[in-house]
Amino acid sequence: MEQFQLSGLDIGIMVSYAILIIGYGLYHAKRKNSEDYFLAGRGMAWPIVGIALFSANISSSTLIGLAGDAYKTNIHVYNYEWFAVVVLIFFSIFFLPFYLRSGVYTMPEFLERRYDRRSRYYFSFITIVGNVMVDTAAGLYVGSIVLKLLFPALPSWQIILLLAIAAAAYTIPGGLNSVIQTEVVQAILLVIGSILLTYYAFQEFGGGWSDMMAALTEKIQAGGVASVEEAKALGHYAPSNAREAFSLVRPSNDEFMPWYGLVTGVPLLGFYFWANNQFMVQRVLGARDLNHGRWGALFAGLLKLPVIFIMVVPGTLALLIFSDLDISGLNYITGDGTPCQDLSQCANLTYPVLLMQLLPSGVLGLVVAGLLAAMMSSVSATFNSASTLITMDFVRNIRPTLTSQQLVRAGQIATVVLVVLAAAWVPFIEKVSDSLWQYLQLVISYTAPPAVATFILGLFWKRASATGSIVSLLFGFFFAIFMLILKVYVNGLPEGAEPAGWISALTNIHFLLMAFIMWILCLAVHVIVSLQTPPPSEEQVNDYTWESKIFRDETQELKGLPWYQNYRVLAVLLLIVTAIIVGYFW
Repeated sequence: MEQFQLSGLDIGIMVSYAILIIGYGLYHAKRKNSEDYFLAGRGMAWPIVGIALFSANISSSTLIGLAGDAYKTNIHVYNYEWFAVVVLIFFSIFFLPFYLRSGVYTMPEFLERRYDRRSRYYFSFITIVGNVMVDTAAGLYVGSIVLKLLFPALPSWQIILLLAIAAAAYTIPGGLNSVIQTEVVQAILLVIGSILLTYYAFQEFGGGWSDMMAALTEKIQAGGVASVEEAKALGHYAPSNAREAFSLVRPSNDEFMPWYGLVTGVPLLGFYFWANNQFMVQRVLGARDLNHGRWGALFAGLLKLPVIFIMVVPGTLALLIFSDLDISGLNYITGDGTPCQDLSQCANLTYPVLLMQLLPSGVLGLVVAGLLAAMMSSVSATFNSASTLITMDFVRNIRPTLTSQQLVRAGQIATVVLVVLAAAWVPFIEKVSDSLWQYLQLVISYTAPPAVATFILGLFWKRASATGSIVSLLFGFFFAIFMLILKVYVNGLPEGAEPAGWISALTNIHFLLMAFIMWILCLAVHVIVSLQTPPPSEEQVNDYTWESKIFRDETQELKGLPWYQNYRVLAVLLLIVTAIIVGYFW
């Protein structure tokens, strides 16, 4: 396979789109005051909230990661997608009312209201680091992969810097409203592009679902799928036919998502991402009222369900179409300096290869523009959320006399700094993991458990104290550092050397199970310390702790709404649709 070539039409479409989307973002800029800049004036309707949530989540990094992991492991990665529906419903019922009623700008600010400033500063710092290392850097990494394949003569650092500047071009002056308005356009284009890619992929072997399943079974049984052969050689689970390959539930020896990971780590990571992560929750904080916030969250859950057909399945189709494709001509070098010979070595290239090999001229330019648009969407979103954290959690507290306009300027300066830091971290991603999706989940699995423990206990246990919160958070932080040091130590051992038995036992625990173990430990530490320290004040308990009376009062309020405006009815309908889809692939 030779280097990719774009036609003049494709390049023209990509350049035109980039100019138009930056202009559109600047047109929708809101920066009169800090509420306008950081929360879009708290005036977003539910369709905008839902699409913005979906677009920020199904970013370019997720799209590349879904396709790459589907190529290596079939459809198990979809478990993260459908479980988001369950998490968003839980979030809408219990957490969102407290977030909106409190009028906070950030999730750390909410922790200060429930606990104290120590928890706020810690969680804000961890979230900012996560935004740089996970969300922003991963988005830039994806953009650099695509553009490096298209323009191999350009050095990687120039590509990364160009992408970061393009994303910041409307984020810095425009704030959250610019980010969200462009996200809506980009989400529509991304879905259209994914549908087109899926259509052309199916055309390669007959165009039907049954044809695809038969072809995949034949290839698996013939031993023509590299990832299956590798799994068998390592004693891991490997499917024997297409139906098993398309099953969401895997045995305990599955390398990527054993069944116990589905019931332990997946809910935990999903809860952190959708209910505690500033990057996502900030969109709902901009809703015009509680109903629009809830409807928007449920709408985002509905949009997640078709992802299996238009974003996960194409990666599996690449097994049928390109498993034997020689990609050495792309001259793509992995993080450890190894040239890629086929997709089994560089699964992150799965989606770009599908694009370049299957799509006709014109359509290719549109879809690549959509992919880069998704990258700009996710990067600009993380720029804005991280700058919000820096400004509202640190700058405003250090300099309380700053005016609203000065806070906006501080947020803009913070965004510039984040652009530089994220761009500098991008080259290290492949050194951590050869799978982008695994990289994303691995980092979150070490940062999520302490935060989730603190938020859940804070909302549902009145005795949870401020000291219990900060001790639990710090315990989780040092435990994560300890585990990462062990992993680095084991990976750095000479070939053939064996670590001590207890080190091997700890480092071999699947990351999804390890996340759950960390969560249980953090819960225990929080409870024990809380019981040994003074209880929280009445104000903290009454204003920020859930009780059954809230549910009963809400029931009376919902009686006056038609069924299609009652979020509980909508949540049940959404669960039914989810159960049907998950049941088919179970």
